[in-house]
Amino acid sequence: MGELDGKIALITGAGRGQGRSHALHLAEAGADIIAIDICHDIDGIFYPMSTASELAETQKAVEALDRRVVAVAADVRDPAQLEAAVATGVGGLGGLDIVIANAGVFPISPERQPADPRVRARLWKQTLETNVRGTWNTLEATTPILVEQGRGGAVVVTGSIAAAKGLTYADAGLTAYVVSKHALIGLVRGYAKDLAQFKIRVNAVQPTGVHTMMIDNPVVAARVTEDPAMGALFQNALPVDAIETADVSRAVLYLVGESGRYITGSRLVIDAGHNLVAPG
Repeated sequence: MGELDGKIALITGAGRGQGRSHALHLAEAGADIIAIDICHDIDGIFYPMSTASELAETQKAVEALDRRVVAVAADVRDPAQLEAAVATGVGGLGGLDIVIANAGVFPISPERQPADPRVRARLWKQTLETNVRGTWNTLEATTPILVEQGRGGAVVVTGSIAAAKGLTYADAGLTAYVVSKHALIGLVRGYAKDLAQFKIRVNAVQPTGVHTMMIDNPVVAARVTEDPAMGALFQNALPVDAIETADVSRAVLYLVGESGRYITGSRLVIDAGHNLVAPG
């Protein structure tokens, strides 16, 4: 028997990267999956978002593990879209036990400080809309269901080690990202306190860089090559440039499973020693 047999988990940003990894790890542990992703690009973000075909690949991979899955395209920035997606998933699978608010963007641009103020404004807007409002929309669309069901639940928010320090670099996109990830810790603490009475736990994972499209793209590669000082911001103590999605997924599984039953309002750091060496 799996640790999560009989549980239903909703994951945003499930088309690829950390979201897909979380979906597969939770499915392997016995959970059925509601997989949500945007499936179109975002203006002002300089790498491609997930596609409908990638979300379909996640669905097939979960099905291959003999778990039920509902995959829905929805933009977490849009409350109506998200609420409809949640309703489709919960209605199709018959409930909800676990929420992984994972959707997010890393808005590094080709220029350190874009000269056009409209570009800088878009970086801020899209980052805060996706990372902060999108997470809030996810919690607002799902936690009332957990409360109404009356059987408790677990929520994990994808944070970042960037929220453990002032990891800024006079860079409009990086500053927006750091601000957004700091804000998520406030959301986690607030929801954890409010929902504890209902036996609903809310935590965050804070990984260092993870090998996904968010950092493994030509824009980030060019910026780090051109400016080694920026690359030094992401240095880890352990001899790895970034960790794998599975490393984060195992932490998520710990938090949502029986092993994490008394953990709430916390931040689980998976940083390869980043805090020990990186400036900030």
